[in-house]
Amino acid sequence: MSSEHLFANIISHAKEYGYIFPSSEIYDGLSAVYDYGQYGAQLKKNIRDAWWKSMTQFHDNIVGIDAAIFMHPTTWKASGHVDNFSDPMIDNKDSKKRYRVDHLIEAHAEKLSSSEGKALIAKMEQLLAADDLTGIKQLIEENKILCSVSGTCNWTDVRQFNLMFQTEFGAVAASEEGDNIVYLRPETAQGIFVNFLNVQKTGRMKIPFGIAQTGKAFRNEIVARQFIFRMREFEQMEMQFFVRPGSELEWYRYWKDERMKWHQSLGIPADKLRFHDHVKLAHYANAALDIEFQFPFGWKELEGIHSRTDYDLRRHQEFSKKKIQYFDHELNAEGKPYGNYIPYVVETSVGLDRLVLTILSLAYKEEVVPTSEEGKTDTRTYLSIPPAIAPVKLAVMPLVKKDGLPEIAQQLVADCRKHFICQYDEKDSIGKRYRRQDAIGTPFCVTIDHQTKEDQKVTVRHRDTLQQDRIEIGSVLSFIKERVSQ
Repeated sequence: MSSEHLFANIISHAKEYGYIFPSSEIYDGLSAVYDYGQYGAQLKKNIRDAWWKSMTQFHDNIVGIDAAIFMHPTTWKASGHVDNFSDPMIDNKDSKKRYRVDHLIEAHAEKLSSSEGKALIAKMEQLLAADDLTGIKQLIEENKILCSVSGTCNWTDVRQFNLMFQTEFGAVAASEEGDNIVYLRPETAQGIFVNFLNVQKTGRMKIPFGIAQTGKAFRNEIVARQFIFRMREFEQMEMQFFVRPGSELEWYRYWKDERMKWHQSLGIPADKLRFHDHVKLAHYANAALDIEFQFPFGWKELEGIHSRTDYDLRRHQEFSKKKIQYFDHELNAEGKPYGNYIPYVVETSVGLDRLVLTILSLAYKEEVVPTSEEGKTDTRTYLSIPPAIAPVKLAVMPLVKKDGLPEIAQQLVADCRKHFICQYDEKDSIGKRYRRQDAIGTPFCVTIDHQTKEDQKVTVRHRDTLQQDRIEIGSVLSFIKERVSQ
């Protein structure tokens, strides 16, 4: 199956089986905005919970907060988003289609030989680093890069487009000075930085320590694409780790390795992940890399790890006129200078929606299986989601809807749902019920049959292997819990 066909099947399956729907679909949808269905919402929550636990429960020196989406507008002036948070875009005059220039050039580079493609990307990155928009346009024209719609090379000048959504705050219309203008946050990190002192003092936190947060962010992506990979409303999971100046690169390497291990702990194969060091560093960073995943549409960023220096806290100190520093008692006790300093920061930032897409991309399977008719086969489509994060852990099915079997099944569901999400399923034949649970990714199905009434045993079916085990009904809860625990 081609990568393009695979990706189309994943998108179709996600909608058909209650994972992800186009937002406002009855009104023809809203571009690059999606709703999570009953199974998608639970998968997303399970991944979020796994991240939150790994950060705040498994580390003594990391705590979590939940900062508001609306923040004082000066926050975004201090962070640089008002002046610098933009993408260079170009329009084709014939098709009127707008492109992000790096996406346009990268797509063209993929059609070239390896050496030519690398040379083109290197030149593009050099020009972007110098903010040479005229040079970028010349590069596009010299390489005869065409619009995918019109097939022409008739381009406008390259322009910068700010990606922040803005709105009016309060009941009074915004004044000409823009006093009432506020922004929908384009990232969650700034809510952590402005609360640095609150958390440090109330939690009596000592350097090094981290603050974690999950939450919605909003970016007016001009070119949103690839399903939920790039959206205008999305969710981030970020952790800012505050360290002594001079130790940041050591901690940067530490978190680089820790985050790679965490992704693999979710069941993502090592050969589907890689590090990609940034050639062009953001204005606040002295080191940066991405953890990339091999999606059906190519290697793309899953998580960013950045050594942000003291840029953010220093800027907020400057704009707020409030002292944002840390008194390091240990340094002072050692007689070393600079006991009072602005901490440096190492950031880990992962897109939750991209992680959902990662899990779905890995989980989607099509398997040819024999049917009851001799010589004939069928295709079994299932989601091989790791049991620890699967939306539904267990489905319990009476073989028939009579003879007391439904009552036994319902009691088992009542006992198990106190510990994990499970379903009672009695509609259709047992084969169709198995296929339905396979499609939503349920790792285990338990069937109650007539023999159960005699020997108090049930049949447990494993989603991935189709293996069936006969076990005591009283052992089902511990059997499943052992296999779905994180």
